Amino acid sequence: MGARRKGTGHLKAEQLSFTPADNRRLANLCGALDENLRQIETALDVTITRHGEHFTLSGRVERIRAASGVLREFYEKAAAPLPLEAVQLALIEAGHRGPAQAAIPAPALITRKQDLHGRTPRQNEYLLNIQKHDITFSIGPAGTGKTYLAVACAVDALEREAVQRIILVRPAVEAGERLGFLPGDMAQKVDPYLRPLYDALYDLMGYDKVAKMFERQAIEIAPLAFMRGRTLNKAFIILDEAQNTTREQMKMFLTRIGFGSKAVITGDVTQVDLPKGQVSGLVEAQAVLKKVRGIAFTYFDSTDVVRHPLVQRIVNAYDRHNKSAAAE
Repeated sequence: MGARRKGTGHLKAEQLSFTPADNRRLANLCGALDENLRQIETALDVTITRHGEHFTLSGRVERIRAASGVLREFYEKAAAPLPLEAVQLALIEAGHRGPAQAAIPAPALITRKQDLHGRTPRQNEYLLNIQKHDITFSIGPAGTGKTYLAVACAVDALEREAVQRIILVRPAVEAGERLGFLPGDMAQKVDPYLRPLYDALYDLMGYDKVAKMFERQAIEIAPLAFMRGRTLNKAFIILDEAQNTTREQMKMFLTRIGFGSKAVITGDVTQVDLPKGQVSGLVEAQAVLKKVRGIAFTYFDSTDVVRHPLVQRIVNAYDRHNKSAAAE
């Protein structure tokens, strides 16, 4: 393998060659219709052209350096086809390599997914906060792993018998729509609001095991309104979409915490669906609880997005637009 650079100004071009050519590895590296190369381009903001075993990378110097390293890494793993999801996750981790990544160890979690760990330094910080604190707030945009990692920690705590049950809570607030009458019993009415929590459980435990846990009442999913008057001992409680709680609901939820319990509160303060003029309980909680010992806050941003590479760009684009609109 060899590489050489050329270019002017801030934009550069680097040629990377994999010699002697191994056509099987090259095909697996590039993916069907060069899909893996397109993923690298999108995630790292470079342009890649290929002629056989010769690749030309164009873009800013630091982006080229990252893309070159990723191509070499993927080529070493390309004895077998590279799953698209694995490529995307590796690209996210590649964007966070450096001293900060090494400084925060990734806690080991017991779930069905053996390779589950934080993909960014802030995700690892979040997992450590959950382990060390009885109440943890996670605030940030969609796709940063707030809910999924919280559910993973809950599953881990249940598997280790650190808690006796998992309780997943969500305010039943519509995301800007007016759904009107929903048929069925209460469980069926609230089910659409809680579907993301079901999805995380099925992914981390398997459908059959989750069904058995529900039968034993080791897992409970409930709308926030049903929490009033309860005291929750030896439980791992997650309040999801907490930006849609009122200040009264947030206080009510936090005072449900009993002995031997942990609570994780997740939300995105930029996506509040409460009626106009109503204060979000999550927004208020940041000011009220920031100095309370035993409570941790983890703040995510677009660099922590662990979804399709375009999601990070979408979040950044909306942030720029909102700041521009506010300035005007």
